Amino acid sequence: MKRLGYLLIALGFLGGALASVIRESGVPWPHFALGLGVGVAGLVLVRLGERQRIQTQREAAGSLEDLIATLERITANSRQLDAEKAHLDPRTLHTRIDATFRRDLAHFMANRERIIHACGLQAYADVMSPLATGERYLNRVWSASTDGYVDEAWTYLERAAAQFAEAYAHLTRLASSDQRSAVSGQRSGLNADDGRLMADG
Repeated sequence: MKRLGYLLIALGFLGGALASVIRESGVPWPHFALGLGVGVAGLVLVRLGERQRIQTQREAAGSLEDLIATLERITANSRQLDAEKAHLDPRTLHTRIDATFRRDLAHFMANRERIIHACGLQAYADVMSPLATGERYLNRVWSASTDGYVDEAWTYLERAAAQFAEAYAHLTRLASSDQRSAVSGQRSGLNADDGRLMADG
């Protein structure tokens, strides 16, 4: 949309310029007005394209907020469970895991591709690698609990909490960086548009 807008601005400028010199006796105002109208239409398209780009960036940031909140709960719950392990019955740990983590983990996994749309494939890998490891460790805790392997359950519970914390740190850092980039891109895009319009004028 913005490219078409810039094209129309250029055509409008050229059309207006040609209309002003095509006759020696005077300016053919209908032709000049047509060129001006084309340029104005281009300006409108440029502004609409910029607004659409900004809105897309805002929607991407909003979609990450939900994932951040979900991963924050997962991280906090895993840390709390690890801190309370001295007072817990390891044989009932698997029921606590099911009640506390399964819904949030399922929600995050179902919506994980939002990270790709918002931040790219590398960012997705940075978050999902420790998260998947943490989920795998949590499954080890679940199995150790049902089988009665207490030491293994406590060991992997601590490791799961650390992996979830790492994933959460990556995601919050990415969201913060993406938000700064959106603001910077918005400013640079508007400045670039103004510069082009001034050059065309």
